Amino acid sequence: MTERKIYITEFDKTRLEELIVVVEEFGGHDRRDIEALGKELSRAEIVLPKDVPPDVVTMNSKVVLRDIDTSEEMTCVLVFPKDANINAGAISILAPIGTAILGYAKGDVIEWPVPYGVRRISIEEILYQPEASGDFHR
Repeated sequence: MTERKIYITEFDKTRLEELIVVVEEFGGHDRRDIEALGKELSRAEIVLPKDVPPDVVTMNSKVVLRDIDTSEEMTCVLVFPKDANINAGAISILAPIGTAILGYAKGDVIEWPVPYGVRRISIEEILYQPEASGDFHR
């Protein structure tokens, strides 16, 4: 699995780091989701909201994903845990797929280990990205 450069705004990074702290304070030590998110944040390139490429997945982005192995497509919005609702297509940043897509761009293929092997998805389309729409403080 090749690591690609991912992009994130300081605003999102700060809010996500605060989320990690809160989860850990309430007994969330040794959680793989928190560890995975922390790892992604540590390697992300911080950019100004106006400098986020419009094809990059940021918090509150609405994206179309395709499972490489099944060709199944899904549309989802990447949200904070309190806003997650799988039935409405709102995927938590703490879900493996949420952490996996953060900071990646249209056309990227993301792979991560799952109990039965490796899951591979591609980012097919960015339907909405707050930064590209000028919504810098959502």
